[in-house]
Amino acid sequence: MGKVRKNNEDSFLGLQFDSRETRHLGKFGDAPTDHFDYAFAVSDGMGGAMAGEFASRIAVEKITTLLPRSFQQSAAGLSSGFGDVLEKLFDDIHRALVFVGNSYTECSGMETTLSLCWFTPGWMYFGHVGDSRIYYLPGRERAIRQLTQDDTHVAWLLRNQMISPWEARTHPRRNVLQKALGGGNQFVDPQVGAVALEPGDLFLICSDGLTEGLSEEHLLDLLRPPAPGVRDESPARRLVTQAVANDGRDNTTALLIEAL
Repeated sequence: MGKVRKNNEDSFLGLQFDSRETRHLGKFGDAPTDHFDYAFAVSDGMGGAMAGEFASRIAVEKITTLLPRSFQQSAAGLSSGFGDVLEKLFDDIHRALVFVGNSYTECSGMETTLSLCWFTPGWMYFGHVGDSRIYYLPGRERAIRQLTQDDTHVAWLLRNQMISPWEARTHPRRNVLQKALGGGNQFVDPQVGAVALEPGDLFLICSDGLTEGLSEEHLLDLLRPPAPGVRDESPARRLVTQAVANDGRDNTTALLIEAL
């Protein structure tokens, strides 16, 4: 969603899978975690014409085949750590994008971000490249934590306390990526990590269009239950609607997942 760009270069994914089958999830719903794993992802593509849209779509489509295949191998006793699985997944997606970009002129140089959450019983594993983000809101406390690091020079300056948060939010080069999948990037080095799940934990995956329009304080405020008598809508839609109203220059996507 956005109010400037004609085409949507964001793609998102909700996937339920086990060793035998894979199912795409709808925009709303709940499901048990005792027999299935789940993957949720947001990908924000870049490139001329429709190349960015193709890049983000390729990224999420690759997840639907590559991640369940790793699950099947694990079920067969061919075990590997979650970090190895996610690093291989990101590398395979990167190679696929580079191949398509080198094969078709209209896709030359296309790139995409990718932020992925993989839910298994008791754990959430994540992988990330780019400036889409994954936020963690622990159910036991009133807080929001950014799990991922933006792969930009401006974000590096902020992490090293060389600029202020306000300067980072208004810097003219804040959206210039140092790392993405595809394009001319030779190697992929995704950030990977894990969070132990507890009931009530919330996870937000979003493209940079959302964080351009909303600060972390605004995110927390909008994720609070609305006052009695106020018309309610899904929390993710509340976030997107307000972000577009505040900024709206980029496509805006948000996925919100709660552990029950």
